[in-house]
Amino acid sequence: MTKTQDATHDTFTLPTTIVSKVDVSRLVDEVEAVNNELTTNAVRKNEEAEAMPTLSDQLTDFLKDNELEFETSGDRAHIIKELRLLKNKVPVVNLTFAVAADRESLQLLVDWFRKEAHPQTVLSVSLQPALIAGVYVRTPNQIHDLSMRTKLKGGRSVLLKELEAFRGSK
Repeated sequence: MTKTQDATHDTFTLPTTIVSKVDVSRLVDEVEAVNNELTTNAVRKNEEAEAMPTLSDQLTDFLKDNELEFETSGDRAHIIKELRLLKNKVPVVNLTFAVAADRESLQLLVDWFRKEAHPQTVLSVSLQPALIAGVYVRTPNQIHDLSMRTKLKGGRSVLLKELEAFRGSK
């Protein structure tokens, strides 16, 4: 049995370039497409196409980080099976921002979540301009409102008192 055959979805390491569940789905789709191409070429005995197709950076990083073999159809079938399980079981943290976050920031956030919460965490990102600034974080069992809207709402009485004092001093 090869090291690839021993690998399970529980032990997979996700590169930081895989940020969302959509990225995991793309990874599954790419592995399936490459497997189909290699299988078709083997059946047709197409000598021109016997070389490994070009792989995306995400798939290359994934295979390298997990030290997986990709040459045999058995190894590819095992990887596909385990990636499908991973796609269905991967922990998702929902983040709601006031404005769109750039890819680099999301990679830093997913890296932090993977170190502090779960090594396979992915993000689901949405927008809500009413937050003003900050973020609304939801996990399956917790909610954290770290938005400016909430901070301002909590200090509303202090803000009104200060505004009244300011108006009175004019």
